[in-house]
Amino acid sequence: MSRRRTAGPLFVAPFMVLFLLLFLAPLGYAAYLSLFQERLIGGTAFVGLDNYVTALSDPQLLHGLGRVALFFVIQVPLMLALALAFALALDSGLLRLARVIRLGIFIPYAVPSVVAALMWGYLYGPDFGPFAQLSRKLSLPVPDFLSEGWMLGSLANIVTWEFVGYNMIILYAALRTVPEELYEAAAMDGAGAWRTAWSIKLPALRPALMLTLLFSVIGSFQLFNEPNLLMKVAPDVISSSYTANLYAYSLAFTGQQVNYAATVSFLLGLVIVVASYGVLLTANRRRTP
Repeated sequence: MSRRRTAGPLFVAPFMVLFLLLFLAPLGYAAYLSLFQERLIGGTAFVGLDNYVTALSDPQLLHGLGRVALFFVIQVPLMLALALAFALALDSGLLRLARVIRLGIFIPYAVPSVVAALMWGYLYGPDFGPFAQLSRKLSLPVPDFLSEGWMLGSLANIVTWEFVGYNMIILYAALRTVPEELYEAAAMDGAGAWRTAWSIKLPALRPALMLTLLFSVIGSFQLFNEPNLLMKVAPDVISSSYTANLYAYSLAFTGQQVNYAATVSFLLGLVIVVASYGVLLTANRRRTP
């Protein structure tokens, strides 16, 4: 009996040790750093919550958060709509070479985000990019995808290209768990493909859609690789504070403001938690009769 009681904690112990060393300890250390400030005279000084007060009125941080919030509102619905459409099409059984199509949609997710950003940065190029060359051959205005007005949409296109396949796989896997008896009952009642999708498939996809939405909330507010790489080709458009995550990185590794960077990171984490909770709360209210 005693062996059974100790078996569970022993199995969980490796995870708890790693969780403590690789998550809780760095998080606690970052919280500790955010309470201090490096000063020219006097060295490191304890300032309490002064860094947080400063961050809450920091225009660079606020603009970065507003930019990623707008990015989320524009990009995520489009990405999830495409993923849902692909998942429903694959699940319908009407597509030929469904496995090949599924693999083709998923492959962009297997491409590292750094490689994807570099590839699209070349495609967007106003001088040697294929879009620019094609426009010149057709005597059309050259689209400046790296301009200030286009940049957010260009980043949204890259992220959508990367993650549509990932979200599609989650939704498609959820569709495969729907009991066949429901489809048979719907067919007996005379329901067509559209009615079956609306009344059976979409309700069954609510938990999976909620999961993909939560992942998208976290990913949007942590946007970093794509703007960081495109900043090299469009430095006048993308600044070091273009997104909140990029701002924290620049503060820590370029400006050597480690304490303030820890503060910005904590506030960013808080924003992600609040946004995720808001999404869950809204979804639960809609499901409650």
